[in-house]
Amino acid sequence: MKSIKRIWNSFKIAFSMYSRIPMPRSEWTDENKSYAMCFFPWIGAVIGLLSYGVFRFSKWFDGNGGGNYSLFFVIFLILIPVFITGGIHLDGFLDTQDALSSWQTKERRLEILKDSHAGAFAIISCTVYFLMYIGVYSCLSVRSMEVIAYSFMLSRTLSGLSVVTFPQARKKGMVADFSESASTRITRMVLGIYLIVLCFLIPLTGGICGIGCVISAGVVFGYYYRMAMKNFGGVTGDLCGYFLQVCELVMALVVVVVDIVVKSGIIK
Repeated sequence: MKSIKRIWNSFKIAFSMYSRIPMPRSEWTDENKSYAMCFFPWIGAVIGLLSYGVFRFSKWFDGNGGGNYSLFFVIFLILIPVFITGGIHLDGFLDTQDALSSWQTKERRLEILKDSHAGAFAIISCTVYFLMYIGVYSCLSVRSMEVIAYSFMLSRTLSGLSVVTFPQARKKGMVADFSESASTRITRMVLGIYLIVLCFLIPLTGGICGIGCVISAGVVFGYYYRMAMKNFGGVTGDLCGYFLQVCELVMALVVVVVDIVVKSGIIK
């Protein structure tokens, strides 16, 4: 009974911390946080389901005399993850862009990550990021959207694995806090199971588009580790957010490009 309560509390903490979805209150203790990372990918599942539902509705709406509101639905789809998460990962992406663009020492970069002010590079990166997303989502098909719906869970599974496997850049902070309180062996096992299932399910659903999605996620994950170790000496909460945002954009880009190439007949 105590284990069930701990799991339930971990679920509530994961959704309270990484989403804006209302949850019952739970005490912020190490015991209650022990399995929180196991539920982090579930937020991605919510985003994926909602995104896919909105996409199918937009197709139905356009096909039933609702008018051409493609751009509206594209922008709405892009903003769904921001609405669900409250922008917590986007904040990490912007902070990391400022830190990387500073070309300072590791110590100074870590200080920049904690700076609450947005620099010029963060603003430029944010603009480019959303413009790229508009371009990618403007080319969505049913098959590519089916794959992208899974990608939100895949990105969070990999991000969660980095929390419990990569070295920490700081002894204190969100990632260090979750890493220390996590039941590491169980969390790694659960996230590993998620990863295996997703790496099987995504290609099964999307064919070559799904394969491209999984491979691109692996490439970005490798880049993330190298970048974090080289520039910061480990991972932080901001870097996890940076990885998640970059990974999702790259996966979407690869899926859409592969889908277009397949439709053109170059790859069958």
